[in-house]
Amino acid sequence: MKKLFCMIALAGFALTAWSQNTLRLSTYSGTSVERYDGKQCDVTMDRYFFTGWNTISLPFAVSEEEIEEVLGQGVKLERLVGVTQQGTEIVLNFQDCKSEGIEANKPYILYYPGETATKRFKVSAQVANKESKMTMTTSGGVEVTMCGAALKTDGKDLYGILAINNVDANFTHIDNDKAFFYATRCFIRIPGEQQFTLTTRHWAKGEVTSITDIVAASDVVDVYNVLGMRVAHNIKASDVNNLQPNIYIVNGQKVLVK
Repeated sequence: MKKLFCMIALAGFALTAWSQNTLRLSTYSGTSVERYDGKQCDVTMDRYFFTGWNTISLPFAVSEEEIEEVLGQGVKLERLVGVTQQGTEIVLNFQDCKSEGIEANKPYILYYPGETATKRFKVSAQVANKESKMTMTTSGGVEVTMCGAALKTDGKDLYGILAINNVDANFTHIDNDKAFFYATRCFIRIPGEQQFTLTTRHWAKGEVTSITDIVAASDVVDVYNVLGMRVAHNIKASDVNNLQPNIYIVNGQKVLVK
């Protein structure tokens, strides 16, 4: 009897340990991953993708090979690297980063080349319980934050990629009281009541470089934004990296400041 009790207890312990390392992630309402934080888990996720541009943010990493296995070799992945403003228009600069894969808790835009459908990810990965967002400020002082929705999120007064805008990946202001974002999607938040027009620019991986790749650190340079407006005059090249994260033009070359 004692032996039977021990066997049942061990089986219960094994089942509990197994369940703690198995995560089924909801991409509708979302799943709390706090108790999985830092654990290596077998993750299953069913996610609906539209043909064209989608947004994505996950609490676990996915390699380039795993992305292509599920979504096809024509899939594209880009991250926000800079924001530029001219009046009420804000340009969101995204750069190709597919070779780096999806990092846990980072917001991305993703181009899916297949037919609109639900696709399943099954990976073994370390889960991270952390807020997904990145904030950049335009030269006009407008704070732009790209966030990932860990849980289903009220969409009113945020900016998101509507299904009708999937081709261009443009984020549109949402004024519908009943709108929301499903979990694992991303949105843009801009404080204040003023509305902006957001447009997207896509940069190839090698199209934007580091300042150290084109000039010596002691060189004196002028710095321009991608609209051709000078934002810094006669500064040391080493000081370019102290500017707000964005894409700049230095000596005719595009430079990325992270």
